[in-house]
Amino acid sequence: MKTPLVKRAIGRVYDFITIKFVYPAQYKKHAKAPVEKGKVILLEPRFMQTTDSLQLIKERLQESGEYRIIEMSIGFELLRLKEQYHRIMDFLAEMATAEYVFTTDSNKAVGGFSKRPETTVIQVWHACGAFKRFGFSTAKLEFGGSNHKQKMYPLHRNYDIVTVSSPEVVWAYEEAMGLEGLGQVQPLGISRTDVFFDPAFIDDAVSEVRNKVSGIGGRKVILYAPTFRGRVLEAVSPDELDLFAMKEKLGDEYVLLIKHHPFVTKRPAIPAECSDFAYDVTDDLQIDQLLCAADICISDYSSLVFEYSLFERPMLFFAYDLDDYYDFRGFYYDYDEMTPGPVVKTTEEVIDYISRVGEQFDAKEVKAFRNKFMSACDGHATERILSQIK
Repeated sequence: MKTPLVKRAIGRVYDFITIKFVYPAQYKKHAKAPVEKGKVILLEPRFMQTTDSLQLIKERLQESGEYRIIEMSIGFELLRLKEQYHRIMDFLAEMATAEYVFTTDSNKAVGGFSKRPETTVIQVWHACGAFKRFGFSTAKLEFGGSNHKQKMYPLHRNYDIVTVSSPEVVWAYEEAMGLEGLGQVQPLGISRTDVFFDPAFIDDAVSEVRNKVSGIGGRKVILYAPTFRGRVLEAVSPDELDLFAMKEKLGDEYVLLIKHHPFVTKRPAIPAECSDFAYDVTDDLQIDQLLCAADICISDYSSLVFEYSLFERPMLFFAYDLDDYYDFRGFYYDYDEMTPGPVVKTTEEVIDYISRVGEQFDAKEVKAFRNKFMSACDGHATERILSQIK
């Protein structure tokens, strides 16, 4: 059995050979053919199928009838290296003759060579705002790779456009991606937020949530959507909320819907005694549906709070491990100053806020947060993004 040290060494050799030599050679080989007019690749680097980050872009391109769309995924962190390798090689062969590539996350297969100028790569980043640090911004933190390693294996060098949710956060993405002052990062908005301005989508989402979770009845919905802890391969979900206490104090008026991060494979169990109050809906409902249906949102360090601010509803931040998380990952803004709701560390504080939300909720604080971090998300982001390719 290989030790963790041996596995890391093998991984470093594998990255060096593939990123420096194999991937560029594959791209160069297929780039001998001409670019195909109207060929569009929709790439999901981390997941196994097209997500909501690309859904509206896909629909609009299909409606135009002018493009040949190829959907691809790599499954970083989810698949074995051998399967990832084959998917990357297939992607590079297609990218070499694509006119447009839309992607949603960093991708170590894309940055190791200079792409042909006839191909436009648009990074429609999967998150809004600027919360947790990533990329070059984490070089001195435990979570991130060193500056040397990130420069050796560049992830973001081939983007023509990076779309973000407001002018306020351009600087953070430029820093994280090593694109300072180059003009690629543009506040065009985040495509997937357009659905939150569609009354029909919202009505359907609320109906879907209440139909899927029949136990809601006439009660209000609390959404608990924490981010994962640790590194992606060992991602775990927090299990610090006292569900018994929450049910006792809030169960007559509320239900708690729990949406774990997709990287988490082993989720905390809900006690049987709380099964009529708390529901794990991770596999049953999409996060955009839950955001539409939630009367209150509890999160911690997840960027979904930026999307939720579009509804200007109450939110609170259960940050019981804030000091540890700050040292591990870090934030772009002072956490206590930026969060548009109370930051709490105990279940008792969560219960207290929700019990008196009518008198404690500061709508002006949430609206100011929305205006600062989400000003380019107005229901027309997809339209603006696609205007860049015509």
